[in-house]
Amino acid sequence: MSDTSKTVKSDSSKPEGFDEDQATVAPADDPTAAGVSVVDPRLLVREEGLKGYVTEFKRKVKGGELGQIPVVIGLIIIWTIFQLQNDRFLSADNLSNISYFLSATGMLAIGLVFVLLLGEIDLSVGSVSGLGSALFAVFVVDHGMGAWLALVLAILTGIGIGALQGWFFARIGVPAFVVTLAGFLGWNGLMLWLLGSSGTINLPSDSGPIHLLGQNSFFMDQAIIGAYILAGLAVVLSAVGNFGEQRRRRAAGVPFRATSEILLRVGLLALASFASAAVLNNASGVSNALVIFLAALVIVDFVLRRTRYGRKVFAVGGGIEAARRAGINVPMIRITVFAISGGFAALGGMFFAGQTAGASLSAGGGNTLMLAIAAAVIGGTSLFGGRGTVWSALLGMLVIQSIQTGLDLLNMNTSIQYMITGGVLLGAVVIDSVSRRSQKAAGRG
Repeated sequence: MSDTSKTVKSDSSKPEGFDEDQATVAPADDPTAAGVSVVDPRLLVREEGLKGYVTEFKRKVKGGELGQIPVVIGLIIIWTIFQLQNDRFLSADNLSNISYFLSATGMLAIGLVFVLLLGEIDLSVGSVSGLGSALFAVFVVDHGMGAWLALVLAILTGIGIGALQGWFFARIGVPAFVVTLAGFLGWNGLMLWLLGSSGTINLPSDSGPIHLLGQNSFFMDQAIIGAYILAGLAVVLSAVGNFGEQRRRRAAGVPFRATSEILLRVGLLALASFASAAVLNNASGVSNALVIFLAALVIVDFVLRRTRYGRKVFAVGGGIEAARRAGINVPMIRITVFAISGGFAALGGMFFAGQTAGASLSAGGGNTLMLAIAAAVIGGTSLFGGRGTVWSALLGMLVIQSIQTGLDLLNMNTSIQYMITGGVLLGAVVIDSVSRRSQKAAGRG
């Protein structure tokens, strides 16, 4: 073989979220190769059509890049088993309940995704969510404050708590585990003190946020119209975003998705969206809580994948020293990530308050923290940092809420639910660990 021959890797080691379509191939060190034109291998894949995509998919799976495949397969298996045991499981009413009750813990999981991307953990989110709902109740009931102002103050409090914990971690050097464990105890104690001896503060059901997040409150109050409007909006936004990206990439002279591929993606999204809308319309429609949760997922996904801040989060999670050398302010990223986690925790507390029309000792307590962490990990966010997506909060909560609801239909004991959820969580971590080993073996980790 000639010394001038070169082997180009299409996927080198990089953090999750790195947009390889925007990458350029660095010139080889060998000056004799300076005039060699390197063809992006993804262009060859697209030129081969369906066969090329299948080949690329097989290559990624063999290399350990499983993505959300395991959780999707697991979700299908779970739904199939429960449907065979009880034919009411996939009924419109039951699916509507699953979609509604996953939103509260799901909001906590969104914030935890940011923390997990750094390879850290936040054990205080359950207590912060309970404190957020308690603060809201005290402001509204005891002090007569406007509901929306109380909501803003509760969320700002959560952000401040997260930033404080992040400061101890990033600036003082206290391990995140210890800082947030202290927060778990301390903020829970403050919540108990605010709620008083009764341990419960009932909220007026007609107050803005509580009414908005209640179980009987649906998007646009016109269930059927609202569900289909949401489905249509999702399809339109997807089409506009994909074709806009195609136009920008074509103008920049970098690889872009073919029009046929975009149409296929948008078509599949339309099928899933309108099918979901039809199912939920057979029950009561799309709850406001689910709409807000999905909106949060879209916004946060954009932040993580399409902004400089998001790329910095992935960079810090992928390697602290490399991030520092790249000029990233690592302490600031760490502080803001924990602030985001605290803010979403407080917002999640408002969802719990909306479900129960009050603030109580159970808000954010029990197994809420463990379920929020499990949701992010089961959904595909790595515990080792640098790899994951905010959509894992949705997928993981679908798995957990499906297990809870299915076992309730079968009149199973709560202990069984904990054991099954624990087994699923362990399986997700094992798959993540094996996947990382496979990627390293394939030279991609």
